[in-house]
Amino acid sequence: MKDRRAPEAWFRDRAALALIGRRYLAWLAALSLGWEIVQLPLYTIWDHPNAGYIAYAVLHCTVGDVLIGLASLLAALLATRAGTIEQWNHAAVTCVLIGVGVSYTAYSEWANTVLRASWTYSGLMPTIRIAGVELGLSPLLQWAVVPPVALWLARRSHRQPEIT
Repeated sequence: MKDRRAPEAWFRDRAALALIGRRYLAWLAALSLGWEIVQLPLYTIWDHPNAGYIAYAVLHCTVGDVLIGLASLLAALLATRAGTIEQWNHAAVTCVLIGVGVSYTAYSEWANTVLRASWTYSGLMPTIRIAGVELGLSPLLQWAVVPPVALWLARRSHRQPEIT
């Protein structure tokens, strides 16, 4: 008789939760911190005279990146109806992860540079015009690069060597 039970959901899979909580978030935090530091000259905050203020901004942005990256991954796992790690459609998860991250970042950049004027780009920031709004290319590229790499590194470090 064929087993007709639904596959186990990712949020009930201890291995999936460990991969997300211990590996993905750690890699995401480390890579996001690096990206935030490297892109500092692309924002006018780089010229702020108070180094503590700049450090706070980098830390604040990195924590925000981790939260956005976690929410994007969870949305991707829900949208793809992911099961255990072995059942994940990694290409689909990655595409949704990127789509959610880039979409949120485009909104956030617009809200913070245009609507609230919370920050501004320096003359070094490459920009792209989308729907009449000028957005920084670096933060958009961050979400096309950092979360997928973090997920790949998490999966790579998660794999256990086979015992023969």
